[in-house]
Amino acid sequence: MSAAGNQDRAGLAYLLGRVGLVEDRIRVLVQHRRADDPAPDDPFRGLYVTDEVVEKLLAPAAAPPRADGAAREQIETQADAAEAGGARIRLRRLAAEAGLTALDTEILVIALVPDLDSRFERLYGYLNDDVTRRRATIGLALALADAAPASSAARSRLLPGGPLVDRSLVVLDDADRPFLTRAIRVPDRVAAHLLGDDAVDPTLLGIVTDPVPFPGERSGQLARALQVGQSLVYVRESGAGIGPSVAAAALQAAGRPVLGVELSRLALGRDPRETVTVLGREALLRGAGVVAGPVEALTDHPEALRMLAELPVPVALVGRVNWDPSWTEKVPLLLDAGTLTPTDRIELWSTQLAGRSGAGADPVSLDPTSIPAHFVLGPNQVARAVAAAAASAALDGGVLTADDLRRGARAQNAAGLERLARRTEPAVGWDDIVLPDAARGQLRDLAARARNRDRVLVEWRMRLGGGRGRGVTALFAGDSGTGKTMSAEVIAGELGLDLYTVNLATVVDKYVGETEKNLERIFSEAGGVNAVLLFDEADAIFGKRSEVRDAHDRYANIESAYLLQRMETFDGLAILATNLRSNIDDAFTRRLDMIIDFPAPDERSRLSIWQHCLRPPVPVEDGLDLEFCARSFTMSGGNIRSAATTAGYLAAGADKSIGMAELIAAIAAEYRKMGRLVLEREFGPYLTKLPAPGVPAR
Repeated sequence: MSAAGNQDRAGLAYLLGRVGLVEDRIRVLVQHRRADDPAPDDPFRGLYVTDEVVEKLLAPAAAPPRADGAAREQIETQADAAEAGGARIRLRRLAAEAGLTALDTEILVIALVPDLDSRFERLYGYLNDDVTRRRATIGLALALADAAPASSAARSRLLPGGPLVDRSLVVLDDADRPFLTRAIRVPDRVAAHLLGDDAVDPTLLGIVTDPVPFPGERSGQLARALQVGQSLVYVRESGAGIGPSVAAAALQAAGRPVLGVELSRLALGRDPRETVTVLGREALLRGAGVVAGPVEALTDHPEALRMLAELPVPVALVGRVNWDPSWTEKVPLLLDAGTLTPTDRIELWSTQLAGRSGAGADPVSLDPTSIPAHFVLGPNQVARAVAAAAASAALDGGVLTADDLRRGARAQNAAGLERLARRTEPAVGWDDIVLPDAARGQLRDLAARARNRDRVLVEWRMRLGGGRGRGVTALFAGDSGTGKTMSAEVIAGELGLDLYTVNLATVVDKYVGETEKNLERIFSEAGGVNAVLLFDEADAIFGKRSEVRDAHDRYANIESAYLLQRMETFDGLAILATNLRSNIDDAFTRRLDMIIDFPAPDERSRLSIWQHCLRPPVPVEDGLDLEFCARSFTMSGGNIRSAATTAGYLAAGADKSIGMAELIAAIAAEYRKMGRLVLEREFGPYLTKLPAPGVPAR
């Protein structure tokens, strides 16, 4: 048997020893009752009262003999020796954690014995003088515990305010009965725990979490506070979900198991006060401290929040809002969770990967620089990301790769932003865009800035004060079709992130103040998502402020002012794309990290775009004169891609490869779509391949 099994066996032996004492006491009380019973053999006893019984009830009652203390002393001595040897006596530990007196513990065992041995049901029925009442009543429990039923001190142990009732270690039934005849019941979870079962209470399923500890300077400070008796802590976090991990590490360092709670789930469905009561009991049974967050999810249930803060165990509440003193009379220790540095993140990834090495992951084979340290993930999210990466790797033989890790990290993004923006998983790379060297170099600089922002802003502390965020914002300016959106997708792919394109229809609202609320929802959701946020046609909401001539101008300026403030505190990566750079307010451009201009492609660039659009597996005829197309037709990259796609449809319809006939017809169609004249001189030697309007190309 394992060491834990031996410890539980010692605790069970102690519990059964205490049950044996109750059985001895029951035997004595039964004999006393039978000796003093005028009709012990009456088959209808308990169903009616005879005159003889009335006389006996009116006569002075003799007190039963007191319990033998020698047997109890022997059991306690054996338990002392077992604990000195490292044994875990659950009943004793529970009594210490819950503040139970010797009488409380005795009552708890007395109420428990019918759940351990069915013989006691009938014995209790006899002692209750009612065969239908098979649990200990308050009066019977006090009698078995050698406590006077008229003693206010003894009775108070089973009233609200006493730990047995307040901690839900016992439940009193039959509230309409006189006090002494109310039945005492031990909840199943308490009985199971005392017998060695550590399964969580079913009420808490789906609510309890297992925070990944993150030891560090702050957790060490918090552990010292817990060790000197601080029982309530509020950990404020700014992002990445580090708060629960800091609190969990502190509790472990203080010698406490951790019971994590997701308050957003607790606040749903049933009355959260009932769940908090069960949670407090579960923490007592385990001897654990509670780590609960986010606290803002419970602010609409102030009574439940107060109960949670005042649980009789160490409680660490976690949230992103400032502590409100009205939440509880208890004064908490306030602690800032801090932020993870790139070194911290790499260490987290490495630790989780090392834990997966037995399941096919080999952290040594992964270059540390391939670990996505720029992903803003907390310890719990990193653990889930590695698990998701391992599941993905199982499709390719079970060996983790950097791509698997990036996919696992992206899988931790919440779905809330998808209701406000269109999600795109990057499918293009650097080889797919054709840009001047200057613009391409700036894009690489932008990716490097996003990748290293935590090192510069957090480790090197190069952005201090003012409540500024750690975000990176850039403006892509250029005509339509010059590659702004594709470049944003390339940046996202380079960083291993998803691209979210904000839908302006979900932002702009005709009602005053609603646009700002929509933008706040987008920024809030984006702050907790590892993604590139693209505001296409950004001048629609980031436009210049104007002189106030009427109410419309005033409220439009308020929107712009709000955006200026919100961009300062944004922690993500945002890209603004516009066709008209001059329309962007100068105050926005000052706050931008980079401005990248996307010029119209020159002849050389147009040729590269044509070649990219018509490369294998696209079927093309030999002798395709792409140099002529690049030289003769001044189109943007977007128009070229559109024309190439049209040529593909024309060729597919004719069941052939793309030739100059299809290409010339597609260019002519693109010209008409752009509103440009189709001049015969532009088509030169390929004029004959130009189809008449309405006639398909051949």
